[in-house]
Amino acid sequence: MTLLDVKNLKKIYTTRFGGNQVQALSDVSFSVEPGEYVAIMGESGSGKTTLLNILASLDKPTNGDVILNGKNITTIKEKEISGFRRKKMGFVFQDFNLLDTFSIKDNIFLPLVLSGKRHREMNEKLLPIAEMLSIEDILEKFPYEVSGGQKQRAAVARALITNPEIIFADEPTGALDSKATDHLLKLFSLINETGQTILMVTHSIKAASSTNRVLFIKDGKVYHQIYRGNMTKEELYAKISDTLTVLATGGEENA
Repeated sequence: MTLLDVKNLKKIYTTRFGGNQVQALSDVSFSVEPGEYVAIMGESGSGKTTLLNILASLDKPTNGDVILNGKNITTIKEKEISGFRRKKMGFVFQDFNLLDTFSIKDNIFLPLVLSGKRHREMNEKLLPIAEMLSIEDILEKFPYEVSGGQKQRAAVARALITNPEIIFADEPTGALDSKATDHLLKLFSLINETGQTILMVTHSIKAASSTNRVLFIKDGKVYHQIYRGNMTKEELYAKISDTLTVLATGGEENA
């Protein structure tokens, strides 16, 4: 069974002044299987951020459907959407979105606290995740006391702790140096190997080449996709780079 099914998504924004309409997505359709690790790429303005916001139920499409594990999230009532998002989805953002007044541990616990979980249960969930991500020694520290790479690993722990059906990552390596980027990408691959489904929006060819499939968005549509198959990271990197060159020069590619 498909985990995420995206059908004919269309998104039109009306500008505040002048009433002009801007079409961010014109007709996006694709599916994600359980356990897949997928990257979405495209030039600025291609619609990939709008797409991610709709998939994450942070925005509503003008037309089309997003079905997560059999549930059409575009029809969920506004008062129910936060709880659904908290239980079913994990999020990793470029700027970490950690609260400086909370310790690393309390930041990770936040979605469980909002769900009414007991402290003992939260600790039981945290220990194996903290060990896997090598953040046991910073749990009592505050975000301003740790490095960017450690902040992002804490954000990954927060995304994982609810055991989500899918993790959405928005430019997760964007604020990291090369060493922290390499560490995070290795962790994402390790997390994916446990069966966790991950969908990542990225500009980074290095990040995309660590995934198993890359979708390219152009002019609000899925323009092309590449499956890793038996390709090495280096081969996939070259293939992604070639496709982005075609995208930038206006060439044609079959989706």
